[in-house]
Amino acid sequence: SLVVSDDDVWRDQFYNGNIKKERGAIVLRLAKSWFRIGSLEILAHSGELDLQRRLLDFIIQEHFPSIAMNDSNRYLEFFSTVVSETANLIALWMSVGFAHGVCNTDNFSLLSITIDYGPFGFMDSYDPNFVPNTSDDEKRYKVGNQANVGLFNLSKLLQALKPLLDPRQKQLASQILEGYGEHYYIRFTELFKTKLGLLGENEDDNYLIAFLLKVSLLC
Repeated sequence: SLVVSDDDVWRDQFYNGNIKKERGAIVLRLAKSWFRIGSLEILAHSGELDLQRRLLDFIIQEHFPSIAMNDSNRYLEFFSTVVSETANLIALWMSVGFAHGVCNTDNFSLLSITIDYGPFGFMDSYDPNFVPNTSDDEKRYKVGNQANVGLFNLSKLLQALKPLLDPRQKQLASQILEGYGEHYYIRFTELFKTKLGLLGENEDDNYLIAFLLKVSLLC
């Protein structure tokens, strides 16, 4: 929902020094959870490990019913789920040409749902350099870099979780993270094959997808 105020506020919409008054507004956005990678990252950074453990247990209990709370590997299972579901989410973004716009760790959901997209956008035509965020001068969050940013954010999540993991779990978690790229690529390929109506498995499928994207870029 959007609630508009009668009060004016000063805004620099394009961050270029052209400040002007606009009517104030409050945007209300709903989600089944607002816990993000940053929610755990900030606690790990400040050394509040007991609070981090309590928060993580709450998140698992509330939103990850397939993970048993008495399982000593529950944090590892949690991380594995977030890695695979994040790969699925970004592949889905790419399959419809969606650019989130601000893909930092504080805008990445632990439930792998799309939250906190401000300057988002959809590509009118395929362009891996498409950036909907006018303040992203370096194109860090361009649509073609979303999968890489997802990997970066997940590496930050692993860093936050490491104080809660034993040496064996840390090693397994690193292996899980290494599998992110393959998981993303498989899901990306599945989605594009569905869009193209390709059935079964053919070694030329990936070539066809890449070729059509390249043709789209040239058009």
